[in-house]
Amino acid sequence: MVDILHRVGVRAAGPEKVYEALTEVDALAGWWTTETSGSGVPGGELRFRFPPVGGFDMDVLEAVPDKRVVWRVADGPEEWIGTTVEWDLRQDGGWTVVLFRHAGWREPVEFMHHCSTKWATFLLSLKALVETGRGAPAPGDVQISDWH
Repeated sequence: MVDILHRVGVRAAGPEKVYEALTEVDALAGWWTTETSGSGVPGGELRFRFPPVGGFDMDVLEAVPDKRVVWRVADGPEEWIGTTVEWDLRQDGGWTVVLFRHAGWREPVEFMHHCSTKWATFLLSLKALVETGRGAPAPGDVQISDWH
């Protein structure tokens, strides 16, 4: 199994603001994709759509306020199903550090390389949303290839 790993710092925002951006549907729609629905509480399901290519359904496994959020991919591309998306948050001076992991990929296929780059762009969108109030969610996100 292989994982996608990223670290990003969010300036001048406490972990509570980042946590809200990972658990509230309107905030998720502000940095990942505008077509977001569902519930970000443990036991809930979040649905993310990226027209015209499809999307993902995530089961919310954990949501520990200001500390940790974990989703399991219930539906989406075959390579994603059964993987987990994990966010660990901590305060470090004037920064909230976000440790991101998309865990459990069976092998590092080319699509994983693409997804790693896209996760990086969306983590920067999350950072921008929390710091400035404006993210870059799909469909207005950075396009890196024809895979969207």
